[in-house]
Amino acid sequence: MNVAVIESCGANFKSVLNALDRLNLNYKLTIDKTIIQQADVVLLPGVGSAGFAMNKLNNNGLTDVICQLKQPVLGICLGMQLLYEYSVEDNVPCLGIIPGRLNKFPDNMNLIIPHMGWNNLIFDVNHPLFADIKLNNDVYFVHSYYAPINEYTLASCNYGVDFTAIVNYANFYGMQFHPEKSSEVGAKLLANFFRLVK
Repeated sequence: MNVAVIESCGANFKSVLNALDRLNLNYKLTIDKTIIQQADVVLLPGVGSAGFAMNKLNNNGLTDVICQLKQPVLGICLGMQLLYEYSVEDNVPCLGIIPGRLNKFPDNMNLIIPHMGWNNLIFDVNHPLFADIKLNNDVYFVHSYYAPINEYTLASCNYGVDFTAIVNYANFYGMQFHPEKSSEVGAKLLANFFRLVK
């Protein structure tokens, strides 16, 4: 299995690549359209702001490429958020693949923003992605903006408001947390993802 890791949405690549190494996967960190289009699986990791990331994707000519991919795609953290239609962060249109818009956590609830640290997953549906994972497992989040819960939500979480933690729309998947930093649970979710899409 060949994995393309898109290098456009921040600098959090080393931990993702280390996780792929632990799974013995072949990967390339790239912005090359042909490599991305020909990969068996594509990862879109990201850290930073939606406006900055969308600007880089646009400048690299990758927005249409990503939207037209037919192979499995996994967005991680900001990469998941970019799969949606719009983010109030920087008031930027995103890739528009998954219906919904990203909102900021409310600042009138005495919440510390960003939402940073361990929080539990609530599995909203029965899905092969959750094989051999116990209910209410904690994973590691770092984000100030969140995706709404809708019919494409696989797992959710609560931080003042309920939000989507894992999403699936057609061949596009997203994880709002960092599976590569989420200990055994994150490693299992990644392994399940690659087993599922294989």
